[in-house]
Amino acid sequence: MAQAVKELWPETKLAIGPSIEDGFYYDFDKKEPFTDDDLKKIEEVMRRIIKENLPFTRQDLSKKEAIALFTKSGEAYKIELIKDIPEEQVSIYKTGSAFLDLCRGPHVESTGKIKAFKLLSVAGAYWRGLETNPMLQRIYGTCFNSQKELDEYLKNLEEAKKRDHRKLGKELGFFDIYHDEAGAGLIFYHPKGALLRMIIEDYLKKEHLKRGYQLVMTPHIMQKNLWQTSGHYDYYKENMYTFFIPDEKTPSSEGQEFVLKPMNCPGHILIYKSTIRSFRDLPLRYFELGTVYRHEKAGVLHGLLRVRGFTQDDAHIFCTPENLKSEIKAIIDFVIEAMRVFGFGEMDIELSTRPEKSIGSDDDWARATQALEDSLKEKGLSYTVHPGEGAFYGPKIDIKLKDVLKRKWQCATIQCDFALPKRFNLGYVDTDGKEKQPIMLHRVILGSLERFIGALLEHHGAVLPLWLSPIQVALIPIKDSTHDYAQKIKAELEKEEIRVKIDQRNETLNKRIREAEVEKTPYILVVGDKESEANSVSVRKRGKGDTGSLSLAEFIKKIKEEIEGKK
Repeated sequence: MAQAVKELWPETKLAIGPSIEDGFYYDFDKKEPFTDDDLKKIEEVMRRIIKENLPFTRQDLSKKEAIALFTKSGEAYKIELIKDIPEEQVSIYKTGSAFLDLCRGPHVESTGKIKAFKLLSVAGAYWRGLETNPMLQRIYGTCFNSQKELDEYLKNLEEAKKRDHRKLGKELGFFDIYHDEAGAGLIFYHPKGALLRMIIEDYLKKEHLKRGYQLVMTPHIMQKNLWQTSGHYDYYKENMYTFFIPDEKTPSSEGQEFVLKPMNCPGHILIYKSTIRSFRDLPLRYFELGTVYRHEKAGVLHGLLRVRGFTQDDAHIFCTPENLKSEIKAIIDFVIEAMRVFGFGEMDIELSTRPEKSIGSDDDWARATQALEDSLKEKGLSYTVHPGEGAFYGPKIDIKLKDVLKRKWQCATIQCDFALPKRFNLGYVDTDGKEKQPIMLHRVILGSLERFIGALLEHHGAVLPLWLSPIQVALIPIKDSTHDYAQKIKAELEKEEIRVKIDQRNETLNKRIREAEVEKTPYILVVGDKESEANSVSVRKRGKGDTGSLSLAEFIKKIKEEIEGKK
């Protein structure tokens, strides 16, 4: 693709072009914007390059040689990349004799190996994701071994566009992001979105209490020294919001440094330390719907999926070595059960091990990793290992949901931590009367509620199950004479905690029904004089249309059974 772009517009500068999970992209510095017609032209040249079956050849150069080469061709972005490479040698790839690029490789043998491909879209992207850097143009594409696979992918892509949670969230009045007025990456929930979130939060609280968790709440800001002890200040600072608060104890003009919390764990640790603990107290499970704030680059923000302020269903379990694996397995069971309830069946499991930047001893990392891996094996679950992708304080299990379009969503995680209990000097009195160090499990079930709601909307196409629907029943009186009866039904439904909206507007019946259907309302009740006289309701069910009349008592019994069954 880059070769085709350079051939068509030689003055264009090349930035970076990696492969990604479902395709590839390349960032270009081009004066004029790419158009849809331009993408077609690029594809035509790409097909010709593929047909020529040009070989890819690798050449290793010193950094000095590579800089000289790209200076000659005026590729300033490549020079910047080369300067940041720690190794003294870099590799370039030549396509035939006409085109060269900086790349680690490897490549396929020749362009003729490339089969079905498609250029998908153009988007703006800051160089290296920083708002202060130049804005580039990013062309996205995808590639498959066969046209059939590509066609299936493109079909799913069209379906994904229809299900885009940003589009659905705005159309259905769930949420919005006021970039200019309030800032990017900050979510404002409208009434229906806030109601959906409350339903999810109520479910989470009930399920955690049922499993022996204790609810806690911690402040949104905490002193810098707490984050220095935890290690976040040294290992995570670029993602943290810090600020100064002057007080009488800090006479400097700046004052004392505070952190807007990016994590909940240090707060839970302080609660654990508030009293002497015994082995009889463990495992101790603290749960918080904790709102956290992370400084994400503007270039990666994306609807509800990547934000700067979000709430996690966060818990920390303090346990002994003896109950470590049973706690991990109980969390896995909890995740699987919760995902089933929300309508997700398939999932992928990943085990991530020690990263290069980390804290803690080799022995502790080995024990933590072994506990996670043994738990997965004992549960009979298949998983893939991702070396070096753990948290800085411990290895982790990530459980990724698969939606109806087979896309993966990162939600649940389980992290095994020996390091923070040591750094905070946590202890408990064991059976022998000696003080021991507990092991700490960090875990979320749904993860970020924002990201989960985004995934939920896209998985269901906003056609939410009855129990999750913010409005479960739309009540439509046919004419003015049945308004009083409609109000009586509304009161009866609300008494049974059924969420109902009444539409008494001076619009046609068909228009009101159609609008309720567009809003994905599970049930529509139409009431006229006949229903008023019989104390009944005419029922329309989402996806099925008119299902006939029921007495009000029968309808309430039916809908409550569906709600209680999480349908």
